[in-house]
Amino acid sequence: MLKDQDRIFTNIYGMHERTLKGALARGHWDGTDKLIGKGRDWIIDEMKASGLRGRGGAGFPTGLKWSFMPKESDGRPSYLVVNADESEPGTCKDREIMRHDPHTLIEGCLIASFAMQAHACYIYIRGEYIREKEALQAAIDEAYDAGLVGVNACGTGWDFDIYLHHGAGAYICGEETALLESLEGKKGMPRMKPPFPAGAGLYGCPTTVNNVESIAVVPTILRRGASWFSSFGRQNNAGTKLFAISGHVNNPCVVEEAMSISFEELIEKHCGGIRGGWDNLKAVIPGGSSVPCVRGENMRDAVMDFDYLRGELGSGLGTAAVIVMDQSTDIIKAIWRLAKFYKHESCGQCTPCREGTGWMMRVMERLVEGNADPEEIDMLWDVTKQVEGHTICALGDAAAWPIQGLIRNFRDEIEDRIKAQQAGKTLAAE
Repeated sequence: MLKDQDRIFTNIYGMHERTLKGALARGHWDGTDKLIGKGRDWIIDEMKASGLRGRGGAGFPTGLKWSFMPKESDGRPSYLVVNADESEPGTCKDREIMRHDPHTLIEGCLIASFAMQAHACYIYIRGEYIREKEALQAAIDEAYDAGLVGVNACGTGWDFDIYLHHGAGAYICGEETALLESLEGKKGMPRMKPPFPAGAGLYGCPTTVNNVESIAVVPTILRRGASWFSSFGRQNNAGTKLFAISGHVNNPCVVEEAMSISFEELIEKHCGGIRGGWDNLKAVIPGGSSVPCVRGENMRDAVMDFDYLRGELGSGLGTAAVIVMDQSTDIIKAIWRLAKFYKHESCGQCTPCREGTGWMMRVMERLVEGNADPEEIDMLWDVTKQVEGHTICALGDAAAWPIQGLIRNFRDEIEDRIKAQQAGKTLAAE
């Protein structure tokens, strides 16, 4: 279990002041100028050594991503863009950072931008996050007033501006290239890659897009050292992580824990156990709504990190938004609800996603009622395979995976419901 002195986010529950004064008292903005003074190469090497993988879902190594930015400017400015468009159903960790510990993010933005030679950073915040936007903007204003950002930020001679941009509440704008399109004032539609944002991103300039948590942990990693951070978790799954546990647990919460903690320990220590005990656990979605669900009995001993969940259970850590479902859950209906969400949020640019999400939702609708033939289960599986991997962005995959997880793990339940419905019809006919 993670010790309190090893937690990076010291105010995740808002018990202390979120102001600059409170942040300084908790050790933030401590020696930021010295960290920047060590130079870009040192910062990027330290981030690589720390083993930090992106906390927005994909788990791409953060230091490596930064190193893709051009070393020498060709005359175009560079940008850091922070993805605060936290719209994945079940995910609510970045919201706590922006609401209660915003200075961790602002300090991280300064250091990361310096490492990428970016004089400007844009934070793209989700449309529904009104109070979070106010808290973050107040913190940015404080940082400007104190000379921590702006001209000669922190007395380092580096000029740095930070802008908060409020989205309009579209899930697709959480995809990095759709986010850039939206920032530029266009429709939030994903771009084809390549070129990748590091080559041509915002306004056609070199850009790195990072998740809120990925940036907010940077100052603490640099202060305490890469080896400290990489001492938590298994190989390739280093560090501490915010887990957002919701659903049928006794105490739903957002908690910072070491990576590779077991699922059982996470639930017992922080959530007071499963509602109705472990025998009542039916299914878990371990990483936000776009990763496949896992049967409850397979989840109890699971290791909560990227590689185990993908390799052993065919799911993923994603954003570590753990959705717990007990035996009272109608799992078919729950997955139908997710299918409906993805159908609604598809931007419609790619045919497989535009047509496929609606088609999958309508079949799922009939499966909920049992008004289908057993052969249609395999047909639905085939359609998910035609959508998955055939779209510009990962929304097609996100729509397909929950349904694949359902068919893989709960096929018997779908078949039983179809049989019961058919038996009912036969009785009625007789």
